[in-house]
Parts: sequence; structure tokens; C-alpha cells
Amino acid sequence: MDEGRPIFIQVAENLESQILAGDLPEGAQVPSINELAAFLRINPATALKGVNLLVDQGTLFKRRGIGMFVAEGAHDRLMAERRSEFSQSHVAPLVQQARSLGLTAQEVQTMISKEMEK
Repeated sequence: MDEGRPIFIQVAENLESQILAGDLPEGAQVPSINELAAFLRINPATALKGVNLLVDQGTLFKRRGIGMFVAEGAHDRLMAERRSEFSQSHVAPLVQQARSLGLTAQEVQTMISKEMEK
């Protein structure tokens, strides 16, 4: 766990990463709160808070008496959110810096292509 961020956020992000990786496909049952808490060695209330965050966002849904499941469309929605976050946190600053250096879009594209080939 990352000491800098709240644990419940890390629980939610961990589950999101599993959904994005295909380890938790749409319709799959998510580990129970007690299983998550035991595996991560955290308080069950903290695990519940992280899971409820994903329920509130529509990523997971509850089946009363059965458990939590990955919602339909969760993968695509999470992918779109992550791509948007990537654009805002990485691409926008890159473009701003490139402009300040007088680089063309083609020059930046060439630089990115070279980096991606490594």
C-alpha cells in the first residue's frame, strides 16, 4: 500500500486495475469485504469504503445476499476515464512544453514514436 494516499482509495484503484486487466471481467463476483480485508491486511470498514466508492460510481453493483459484481460497461468506462486522466496529466503539459520550445506536432510525434520503440 502507498503511504501517501488513503487506503480506501487504493482498494478502489486496485479493483479498477483488475477490471481493466481483465482479471475481474464484467459480471464477475468481486472478493468479499472480509476476503479483501484479510488479503490486504486492512480493517474491513476500510475495504468496504473502497468497494462502496466503486458502487457509487457504478463500477460495481450489489446483489443482496450474494455479493458484489462488476457492472456491465465498467471496463469501457474505466478505460475512458483513465485515458482522459492520462491526457490531462501528461499530454496537456507535454503540448504546453512543446509549444514553449517551438516544436511542431510532427517533431513531438517523432519523439514519442522513438520513445515507444524502446
